[in-house]
Amino acid sequence: MTNRMNISKFIPLVLLNRRLAVMFPLGFLSGLPLALTAGTLQAWLTVEGVDLKTIGIFTLVGLPYTLKFLWAPVIDRLVPPWLGRRRGWMVLTQLCVALGVVLMAVTSPRQHPELLAAFALLVAFLAASLDIVFDAYRTETLESQERGFGAAVWVNGYRIALLVAGAGALVVADLVGWQTTYLLLAGLMVIGTAVIVLSPEPSRVAEAPKTMGEAIGAPLAEFFTRPHAVGFLAVIVLYKLGDAFASSLQTAFLIGGIGFTAGEVGYVKGIGILATLLGALFGGLLMARMGLVQALLLFGLLQAVSNLGFVVLAWAGKSAALLAGVVMVENITGGMGTAAFVALVMSLCDPRYTATQFALLSSLEALGRVFAGRPSADVVAAVGWGQFFLLTFVVALPGLWAVWRVRERISFGPTGPVAPVVPAVVPVQPAGTR
Repeated sequence: MTNRMNISKFIPLVLLNRRLAVMFPLGFLSGLPLALTAGTLQAWLTVEGVDLKTIGIFTLVGLPYTLKFLWAPVIDRLVPPWLGRRRGWMVLTQLCVALGVVLMAVTSPRQHPELLAAFALLVAFLAASLDIVFDAYRTETLESQERGFGAAVWVNGYRIALLVAGAGALVVADLVGWQTTYLLLAGLMVIGTAVIVLSPEPSRVAEAPKTMGEAIGAPLAEFFTRPHAVGFLAVIVLYKLGDAFASSLQTAFLIGGIGFTAGEVGYVKGIGILATLLGALFGGLLMARMGLVQALLLFGLLQAVSNLGFVVLAWAGKSAALLAGVVMVENITGGMGTAAFVALVMSLCDPRYTATQFALLSSLEALGRVFAGRPSADVVAAVGWGQFFLLTFVVALPGLWAVWRVRERISFGPTGPVAPVVPAVVPVQPAGTR
């Protein structure tokens, strides 16, 4: 493969390469359970007349998604006796998630809200575990030159699953009821295990940690003994930070600050989802040609500049055309940045500890999204909306500086970052992957 991949020749390979072809359906399976314990569950509780205070408590069931790094070492350490280290866990957790959704379906929110909350928490825990092993599988299966586009395809499958289990589930529930809707989605998860069984074995195979102590401590020790480890952590925390601040109060800005109706905002955000999907795919294709360093820098700069569109909107006032343009640009550049960022995280994982290291790094990135809301509100109160979004552009710049600082540890070709030296890795080329 040359250093400048021909994109027109690369696209058809998605259908011929099993590694890339399974990314979309596996991404779909990964995203399917999330809405069933979040927005869709809230809609069910509201329709059933559950009081708002109880519904607020139900939002805590999403906690396992932020804490999944705590039990990721177990998934790295234990190897199921079927389908290998990653696919075995994928089948097991997928079936357990489906069973948990069935238990939710047969539980009445009115009569047994506590029991439903317990089942929803169980599903969230299992779905977070499923995310751990899916992330590890994707990281160990995609070749370095495939990571950008593969990550984009995965993200698109994930987001479409959110639409199916979110808006789609609400429509179906109106027709057949909530219990049947949840049972149908559980059945879809069971059917999805066939995709896992037919998926290729990872191309990077490493020996599992021999003890639980090694599974817990070795991933951290291995990462922090690398050159520029702290620099890479800075990239992880800072790269999407400007986006996190800009999106934290975006809906409040559009409705309360500018005066758009909720319906207008919802319509434009729906278009924005499509723009994100297109941006991720386009970014993945560009990475195959330009390499990861250039992609991180260019996409990160575009992410930052897109925040300035909200500055213009804040100063110009209510304009539907301007709103649509700003949201489209923001989502396209955000999708491109996400594709590059996920490719970077995958490349930083040692195959022996992929599940643990990916869970830790992704949790660090999530800190910005979790904690950006309150400081953002304080800044808006102090300086106003226009200056706030101008500051989000400034907040995005340290992430670019962090990428520049560690650029020498990232290869400049389309093969991605310099992988850590892992003597225990056994290269595998499964038959029929092309």
